[in-house]
Amino acid sequence: MRFLVVGVGAIGGAYLAFLTRAGYRAVGLVKPGRHLDTIEVTGIWGDFTVKVSTFDSPEKLPFTPDLLILSVKSYDTEEALKSVRHVVGKETLIMIAQNGYGNYEKAVEIFGEGKVILSRIIFGSKVLKPGVIKITVCADDVIIGDPSSRIGDGFLKELARTFSEAGIPTRYDPEVYKYLWDKIIYNSALNPLGALLEVNYGTLAENPHTRDVMDRIIYEIFEVLRAGGIETFWKCPEEFIDVFYSKLIPPTAAHYPSMLEDIKKGRTEIDSLNGAVVRLGKKFGVETPVNETITALVKARELLFNLNR
Repeated sequence: MRFLVVGVGAIGGAYLAFLTRAGYRAVGLVKPGRHLDTIEVTGIWGDFTVKVSTFDSPEKLPFTPDLLILSVKSYDTEEALKSVRHVVGKETLIMIAQNGYGNYEKAVEIFGEGKVILSRIIFGSKVLKPGVIKITVCADDVIIGDPSSRIGDGFLKELARTFSEAGIPTRYDPEVYKYLWDKIIYNSALNPLGALLEVNYGTLAENPHTRDVMDRIIYEIFEVLRAGGIETFWKCPEEFIDVFYSKLIPPTAAHYPSMLEDIKKGRTEIDSLNGAVVRLGKKFGVETPVNETITALVKARELLFNLNR
């Protein structure tokens, strides 16, 4: 199987490194002018260095991929998908390996149902410097699936096995969209506050003021999901909140959100998290004042950084 990883950052770098080490023909597409010859991996999944192949233009790619793994930042999704349209063959499938709402939907809009695999990624990976990544935490397997139910279960199970044997624990689940929304709720509650206050997840959970804000974020999201008919695994927000504090945060209490690094660079994925909740709220007639405020604060920090450059 031939793999193309589009966006060789924290997550994409992990996929390229582990697939290459496992002996698969895998290449990475990086930004123009950039290049990586090796990727060094450290952290909870072991330490190794592997030679990799990367290209800075779709025109330079040596083959038509069987699977394209998209792992760019959410704000680059549309541009990245359009840039690789001509290298997506008739049999090529696209796997969305990104945070937030809207990436899968944009890929389906461009390529159609039955071409796009959705994943829920909940392992943490951090770029220490170009070509060096650290796997910091893993709260659960990567979940893959096809919300449209057009891609065969057998293929998706085999793909999950391929990733797992390469070193990235993965399983197939037809309810992957519910898992995605679990992650969106989790990230929307934690990431912007962690970035704004520059603290880890455990600190947010321990502080009664940030805990109250997170609860309000979660309640608004459930109102939006209910109005939009979007299903989750939870009967009510209280059920999620109980699991959120008792089971989801403790394994990642020491983790700092990637948005903290992004906000210091002047651009974040807030529009695919709380910002997406705000947009969906307007679409479904639900007010989301706390998510609106959080989104505005993050965007203010982005603007301040860019004005002070």
